[in-house]
Amino acid sequence: MNRLVAVVATLLLSAMMATGAAQSAEELKRHGLAMHGDLKYPATFRNFAYVNPAAPKGGEVRLSAIGSYDSFNGFIIKGQPAIALSLIYDSLMTSSLDEPFSAYCLLCETVEVPEDRSWVAFTLRSAARWHDGQPITAEDVIWTFNTLLEKGEPFYRFYYAAVDKVTKTDDRTVKFTFKRGENRELPLIIGQLPVLPKHYWENRDFGATTLEPPLGSGAYKIEAFEAGRSITYTRVPDYWGARVPANVGHNNFDKVRYDYYRDASVAIEAFKSGAADYRDENSSRHWATSYNIPAVRDGRLKKEEIPHKRSAGMQGFVYNMRRDIFADSKVRQALAYGFDFEWSNKTLFYGLYTRTRSFFQNSELAATGLPQGREREILEKFKNRLPPEVFSKVYNPPATDGSGQNRNQLKYALSLLQQAGWDIDEETRKLTHKETGKAMEFEVLLVSPLFERVVLPFKKNLARLGIEVNVRTVDSAQYQQRVENFDYDMIVYPWGQSNSPGNEQRSFWGSEAADRQGSQNYSGIKDPVVDELIEMLIAAPTREELVQRTRALDRVLQWNHIVIPHFHSPVDRILSWNKFSRPSIIPDRGTSLFTWWVDPAKEKDLEAKGRGQQ
Repeated sequence: MNRLVAVVATLLLSAMMATGAAQSAEELKRHGLAMHGDLKYPATFRNFAYVNPAAPKGGEVRLSAIGSYDSFNGFIIKGQPAIALSLIYDSLMTSSLDEPFSAYCLLCETVEVPEDRSWVAFTLRSAARWHDGQPITAEDVIWTFNTLLEKGEPFYRFYYAAVDKVTKTDDRTVKFTFKRGENRELPLIIGQLPVLPKHYWENRDFGATTLEPPLGSGAYKIEAFEAGRSITYTRVPDYWGARVPANVGHNNFDKVRYDYYRDASVAIEAFKSGAADYRDENSSRHWATSYNIPAVRDGRLKKEEIPHKRSAGMQGFVYNMRRDIFADSKVRQALAYGFDFEWSNKTLFYGLYTRTRSFFQNSELAATGLPQGREREILEKFKNRLPPEVFSKVYNPPATDGSGQNRNQLKYALSLLQQAGWDIDEETRKLTHKETGKAMEFEVLLVSPLFERVVLPFKKNLARLGIEVNVRTVDSAQYQQRVENFDYDMIVYPWGQSNSPGNEQRSFWGSEAADRQGSQNYSGIKDPVVDELIEMLIAAPTREELVQRTRALDRVLQWNHIVIPHFHSPVDRILSWNKFSRPSIIPDRGTSLFTWWVDPAKEKDLEAKGRGQQ
């Protein structure tokens, strides 16, 4: 009897354990993932708060692009891809715009992760279809991942380097297992994977450029194009994902057309004549001077400054530290005194900008003041390998009174250059290295003539120190090729940052990325402390710890003097012909055109009044 009781008890316990295990496995399946903390939107959500779920579908939006294109394959390093190719593809998950970093199922129906996030599994929606009607399968996901690693641009090999293996669980479920290490962001990174159709690409060369419109699964497909001149996307009428909650209120235009122009000035004139509907204006000069036209004054053309709360990141003159001339940090620090932001803001930018000082500007992630508390505790671990200024001085880029008379700043710059072994030769009046006798000369490579007005005063100031700066503007194809191969002395580049930085920081500042063609480590920085801080940031277990580790990284980057910081704006400067309506709620990351819609009444009124500058 006792034995029977024992057997029954054992069976009951086993059943309870099995039930518990099944429940735990089921509990792992979710509708989305948050980097830290909880998701804002529950499993029952119907749409994001910043969209209009009742927005009417229809109409056309015409936009502009600069330069040209020669390929519809945007996943490889070859060629110049057409703009907005992402419209034709869906990813496993999609991010919300009103959370630091959360992702919700798109192609997937559920996402499954264990507590330690050592793997992630996606179960695809049974309704998910390619535009030819075939179902999207786990085989497509696995083929996409492997192909991007093998033939895609180098970024993918770096971004997905922590994936150990990919396995198919069933026709709709795929599991990614990660290598050892603490990296809580990996499941969300894999969720960003755009999925490509294996059956379409099997008999095509994925490594080649193409102007054959590819097969996709997204809300749009390519309808028409003139190679290098225009491309038109049309909304898929029976798009499988139209009712997925993360898509509701998005993709409201029937057609999206991009016309290519030689440069921004030509594009602006075309826009003012009515050839385009919407423009995100990033030039302060054009914002201040190019739109004083009747259409703005009478309301046909709307000119709005729409606030946002997203991180401004860092834009600046980027030193290529692979060049010997920029190897000494004192040289890099000295040359920053040649950029007179205060004068430029007053004279060139109409006072519309704020100086950038942080790589995570306009966010809680920016290092300010002197390091305190947890941030200082983190930095203390590296104290013997950091400049003493990290602990004793607040980093700020050089400042002037805005008068244009920056003699004192240039005098201090010369003293730094002298400490680095440079001085002005009395005969040639050129800044010359004391040992090699070589004069200081470098080139600033640009892709747009718009920025020449910013660079030329910088060139003039440095000429007073005997430094020759050459400014060269090239076409977009040549620029892309030179930048990807690190074939430049100095460029202007904006590193965008999210409010939840992670693995992309390796590509921005990691030592391994400095030698990898196509990476975004444009400065060529190789610093073991930076590498360690990046890994700490990626492994941050909580939001607060992420903030403190990011501030520590920011501070170390600041004192490495890898860029001459530029400027930023806390608003988006948007112009649109008055045919649109948009949601009343603006998410933290700012307004998104693809949540707008064509308002039939407004469009009819606009057409009655006419477009153009009259």
